[in-house]
Amino acid sequence: MSTRVRLLAAVALFAVPIAAGAALTVRSKSGLPDFGTYIAQAPALADVLSEICATPFRAAPAEEAAYLAENTSAMTQMMIDMGIRPSGDVDRDFVAMMTPHHQGAIAMAQAELRHGHNEQLRRMAQEIIVTQQQEIAAMRLAIGRPLTAAAAAAKTVPAIR
Repeated sequence: MSTRVRLLAAVALFAVPIAAGAALTVRSKSGLPDFGTYIAQAPALADVLSEICATPFRAAPAEEAAYLAENTSAMTQMMIDMGIRPSGDVDRDFVAMMTPHHQGAIAMAQAELRHGHNEQLRRMAQEIIVTQQQEIAAMRLAIGRPLTAAAAAAKTVPAIR
């Protein structure tokens, strides 16, 4: 199976159930589709995502291996962490999904800082880190879940669940 077909299959795992929510047999107490349970039941979703992210899209020189490994790890972790169990609160769910999305951007920017050479891109990576951290803090504050001082100092963000 080609990389493109595997990628489309993984996207379908997310998109088709959302688009055809009425077809889902797993329902929450509210009667709405329980997407978190659906994802938990999806066959080896993490393995599918890991395989897709680990599949080279082009030949890469050996000196790029560390950067690509970090980027693959960041993207895989981001995709897995975005598969939340819906809470019934759209705003809380938005923050719960956007937080790992922003953390993925931060991790990719950090990889650029560790391995990149272009000064303009390195400055942009620094800006991405700062702005994504600020947006995470602002989103959490908007739903009444501000970061603790310890989490902010550690540059880690606890999950919204």
